[in-house]
Amino acid sequence: MTADRIVSLSRIEAARELIAGRVHRTPMLSSATAARVVEAATGARIGDGRVYLKAEHLQKTGSFKPRGMTAKVASLSAAERRRGIITFSAGNAAQGYAYAGAAMGVPVTVVMPAAANPTKAAATRGYGAEVVLEGAHFGEVYAAMERIRDERGLVLCHPFDDAEVIAGHGSVGLEILEDLPEIDVVVVAIGGGGLISGTAAALRERRPSVRVYGVEPMGSDAMSQALAAGEPVAFAPHSVADGLNAPFAGAWTLAMVRRYVEDVVRLRDSTILAGLRFAMERLKQVVEPAGAAGLAALLTGRIPVRAGERVCVVLSGGNLDLARVDELLAAADPLPA
Repeated sequence: MTADRIVSLSRIEAARELIAGRVHRTPMLSSATAARVVEAATGARIGDGRVYLKAEHLQKTGSFKPRGMTAKVASLSAAERRRGIITFSAGNAAQGYAYAGAAMGVPVTVVMPAAANPTKAAATRGYGAEVVLEGAHFGEVYAAMERIRDERGLVLCHPFDDAEVIAGHGSVGLEILEDLPEIDVVVVAIGGGGLISGTAAALRERRPSVRVYGVEPMGSDAMSQALAAGEPVAFAPHSVADGLNAPFAGAWTLAMVRRYVEDVVRLRDSTILAGLRFAMERLKQVVEPAGAAGLAALLTGRIPVRAGERVCVVLSGGNLDLARVDELLAAADPLPA
């Protein structure tokens, strides 16, 4: 880990000013019912008797992504904006860049897997981006992206391993602290790691006592593999939480997680879906599997919580494939009574 792979608090604060007015300041929800489930699973009484929920599923495009993507596009030079940008994504980053590009008049091309979530692909086109569906796995998707980038002279904007992207996502942490200045534990799902990197840095630099925990699917654990190996590891992710299916953790995000994150836990898909079911049935919030992962980890006792601590979970995305709702709910594990 080197200093040049760490995004500073001042850079996060600057990014927040850069994106102000272009993205939502999302609300902080809370649930006494969730707190009771966590208490049953952990034996520890939750501070305030409520679990707090940062509602990033209510962000523009239905996920946190426009924060970092807007910061990145805004940082480009005029010449780079004229050339247009290209990225690769399973869906939410695609929509984030499409939204940011449309807002700032920058052409956006996104390469997505051929089997990408059709709802996310359609939404990306709806924001004005060109969507190229190509590749059965990340290697093929990335190769297609490189070919198109070189053919057209486009500017590559990374979906997660980029300092400006991480800084923009860090605005989530700043908002959490404004709403909950005495927060003790924050839980964030991990795909490539951009959200948890920025959020954890903002939280820990302003309130060092905060413990930040990451959550990954067992079949899509890029960060856990990178932490074990000491470097990013490329692999083929597979999880029902497609928003977390990053093919590797980045060099920036690995360094940030190693510095600022307490631990990373891994969940079965069926456990993640238990979080989705709880969100829909008890919280009346529509989240996608990726957006429910952190909640699932907390509800099932996987996050260490001490008596009296205040806890916040980031609901990171709400782009649920409605055609699969019955299937996803049926596959969910039961939660503790």
